[in-house]
Parts: sequence; C-alpha cells; structure tokens
Amino acid sequence: MRGGDSRVRSLVIGSRGSRLALWQAGWLRARMEQAGRAARIEIIHTSGDRFLERPLASMGGKGVFVKEIEEALLAGTIDLAAHSLKDLPTAQPEGLRIACVPLREDPRDVLLARGAPGLAGLREGAVVGTGSPRRACQIRALRSDLETRDLRGNVDTRLARLRRGDYDAILLARAGLSRLGIDVEGTLLDYDQMIPAAGQGAMAIEIRADDRELEELLGPHHHPATAAAVAAERAFLRGLGGGCQAPIAAVGEVDGPVLVLRGLVAGPGGRPVLKERREGLVSEAEALGLALAEALLARGAGTFLQGPAAPPPEAP
Repeated sequence: MRGGDSRVRSLVIGSRGSRLALWQAGWLRARMEQAGRAARIEIIHTSGDRFLERPLASMGGKGVFVKEIEEALLAGTIDLAAHSLKDLPTAQPEGLRIACVPLREDPRDVLLARGAPGLAGLREGAVVGTGSPRRACQIRALRSDLETRDLRGNVDTRLARLRRGDYDAILLARAGLSRLGIDVEGTLLDYDQMIPAAGQGAMAIEIRADDRELEELLGPHHHPATAAAVAAERAFLRGLGGGCQAPIAAVGEVDGPVLVLRGLVAGPGGRPVLKERREGLVSEAEALGLALAEALLARGAGTFLQGPAAPPPEAP
C-alpha cells in the first residue's frame, strides 16, 4: 500500500482464495518475514474463480485468474502478488512487472485413476476429467478411445469427484499436488506423452515497476535457470500471436548453458497435434521461443490461431 513509513508498515500480498494460491502467498509471506518485513495476505476473488460453471476456454484470455489482482496492485491496495506463472498473460500491464521467478516445481502432469491402473490400464471409452484443452487433446492423442469431459474446481473438489465416480481418471499438475502435500498414487506423464502448459510449476512474483525495495528483497529468491526456461516458453506463446481456443503447450529444460524447448499447437478441436523441439543457449532463451513458434507456424499452426485472444487459460 502506498503512503506511510515503508520501514515499519506491513506488506500486503494479494492472492486468490484457493488452497494452492494461499500456499504460494504463504511462501511469499514467509520469505518477506525472513527479510524482516511483516506481511499479510489479502484474498481477492478473480473472474476465473467466480464463474466456475463456465469452461475456462470460453472465458477469453489468460488474465481471468489475475486481472483483479493486477488492478489492486496498480491501485496500491496491495504491494505484491504470487501467481501461478501459467496464469499470467505474456505481457504485464503498464506499471507492473515480474520481479522474481523462484525455483520451479516439477512441471509434469499426472494421471490419477480410480484403482490407479495407469494410462494403459484404463478401459476402452473411459472418461477423463480435465478443464484444459491442452491436456484433453494430448490424452486423446495417446488413447483415441478415451472420452474427455470438462472438470473445474480446486484440487480437492476434483479429487472428490474422481473418488465419487464422476470420472474414471483426471489430469492434474504434479506441482500443485506437491505444494499442497497431497500424496496420491498416479502416473507421471513424461514430455513425450504430455507437454505442460507454458509456465506450469513456476511462480511469478509481481510488483509495481517502480518498487525498488521489493525488487531488492526478492532478489535472493530468483532462480535464473527457471526464469530462462519460462522466458522461452512465454516467448513461444508471443511468437504464435495468441488465438481462440487452440490448445498450446511449451516446456523448457535447462542443462548448464543449454536450453531444450518443446512446443505444441493443436487444432481447436484437438486435432491435428503439431509438436516441435529446439535446442539453444540459455542466454538466447527468448529467441529460442520465437524460433520454435516460427517452426510450428511454418507447419500450418497459424490456421489454428485466428483471432485476437490469448491462448486459453486452464485450471491448475
């Protein structure tokens, strides 16, 4: 918040109200308190949380989970926010910036099935729940006989619906389960099976662009390798130019000075699925992302990406 003595007042961290969002905000509060600054969490209800009956892909751009939080940052009613990086549009509003990208959790997706049979053990015609067109198209590419149905709500709600028998299996991000301490038996899907959403498993700490004090406090928690990987992934999204309901995925892996980037674009109905892989230097992360986008556009991905909207959001 603006005004007052910045040396003594408590910082205000804006957060969605979900358990996962509050875990992230709690992590950030602990880091600030370790640096000698008191902090409290302010819950802000976003449009992505308020309209749970609507499929995420029908709600427009990725900002549905962050718009109201960014408005509070700009208004000065909060000081900083911890976002799931995959929820953030590829460009921040004027006056805001990402000041810190901490060490990433495992970005892979996990398949959870009743009886834990794994992907190969699912019966023909089994129903897989996911609110993500990206996950849906890739799971159908692995098993064309499976049916996918929309699934919204927080992690606990989705696990409860699986246990209740509404779905034979569901797909979730491994990072969310890990952060919430949820120990369930499932099948981790490698990148050849399921490319994650750009930024999945990573956090982004957003502040006002002119807040040098917070930039300094956050500096020790910034993880350069994670930042390079997600910079490449987000450049890939920018290079594609956004668009409609087309599923899009990207993940970068850093090994010393080398960055390997995988990307995917699918048709609005999930077919065809186009994949590419590129390798380059960490120092050229954004250029690598743009080159990967150009390669997929050359293969016809542009026909899937008509319209001004950003890539569709997805549930955590």
